[in-house]
Amino acid sequence: MNTPQQKTLTTPLLRLSDYLPYHLTVAANAVSNLIGGAYKARFGLTVWQWRVLCTLGAEGPMTAQDIVALSAMDKVTVSRAIQGLRQRGLVNRVKSKTDARAFHLHLTAHGRTAYQEIAPVALSYQDQVLDDLSPNERRLLMELLTKVCAKARQLAPEE
Repeated sequence: MNTPQQKTLTTPLLRLSDYLPYHLTVAANAVSNLIGGAYKARFGLTVWQWRVLCTLGAEGPMTAQDIVALSAMDKVTVSRAIQGLRQRGLVNRVKSKTDARAFHLHLTAHGRTAYQEIAPVALSYQDQVLDDLSPNERRLLMELLTKVCAKARQLAPEE
């Protein structure tokens, strides 16, 4: 008969310190919290609102569904972020000319100004976080993260 201790010895150990999802989450949270604090303090935006604002600022007008696809945020989070940005006058909706059910989201003049002010702050924090990495290490980090993400998506079951 196996004792509980013997069963534990035959089960592979999973230590968080060796677990990729743990490290990705901890790193993402640490960087997001650092930069998110700056968005909140300086501009009163949540991380999610900033991601929507940044997506529209960098990519141009698009639907909420497009933002979901580009930003790795779920529909509810994107919807709430858009609502907050609209209430603050940073984003407006324009009915699609090709799809009566869809709206294209645009940055207002105030939204464009906010994006232009926040983007350099975000890039500065990114540079500070990556400061100890050489240019080659930075490039390699981005390549490896892209590969890991692509493989995880490939292995994920179809929705």
